[in-house]
Amino acid sequence: MKSKKIKNISVDCVVFGYNTIEKTLNVLLIKRYLESETTSEVLVDDYVLTGYHINEDETLDDTASRALKELTGLSSLYKKQFKAFGSPDRLLNDKDQIWIKNEGFNTRTVTIAYYFLIKTEAVNLHENKYNAKWFPVNDLPELGFDHEAIILEAYEDLKIKCLSEPIIFELLPHKFTINDVQDLYQSILGIEIDNRNFRRKLIHKKYIIPLDEKQVGVSKKPAQLYMFSKDVYDKMFEKNYLISI
Repeated sequence: MKSKKIKNISVDCVVFGYNTIEKTLNVLLIKRYLESETTSEVLVDDYVLTGYHINEDETLDDTASRALKELTGLSSLYKKQFKAFGSPDRLLNDKDQIWIKNEGFNTRTVTIAYYFLIKTEAVNLHENKYNAKWFPVNDLPELGFDHEAIILEAYEDLKIKCLSEPIIFELLPHKFTINDVQDLYQSILGIEIDNRNFRRKLIHKKYIIPLDEKQVGVSKKPAQLYMFSKDVYDKMFEKNYLISI
């Protein structure tokens, strides 16, 4: 028996990825397009976040994971529920009303917002049925609903979170250089970081493991490669927690 949807509660997902070449923090958006059935006039042409109404037999986390799986084919990734959006006028824009009428959505819908951190190379967009596309978080296209506000709220939360937990390694390849880490922090925080101090602090973190490998296929001198050990980090966190109580 097909599960019944709860039409006035939805989950919207902000999917962040990092472009190591352009050195930009990006967000994955899907195309929203609608033509008039009678005149072929374009009624809606913009981008939105991926999201679903929750099913009666699902938790909010289940719905968020389902949305990510259908969009990217990925699962078991870092996610955080960060805010609910329930303004009475969040879906009252003219083009949003056209879309809602066509899709049969509820005009008054509260959405629970999550953000995910993924490695961009893990997503195949060439065969994506939603016409998904990466956009720099600081250069977003025209967006539907209140999704720009949701993205910016997620971005602010990510800035705070990355200063207290090593979540940025979810965005980097498994093997990385110190410069890769610095570039990513600078991209997220929008600041310049002193290279020497940053390098010295990072290489002394026990959960940053140096590898017996260097970069390949680069024109300049190849840099040392490192990896992040979640096991080491978790053990350190557990030890510090036990000491503090």
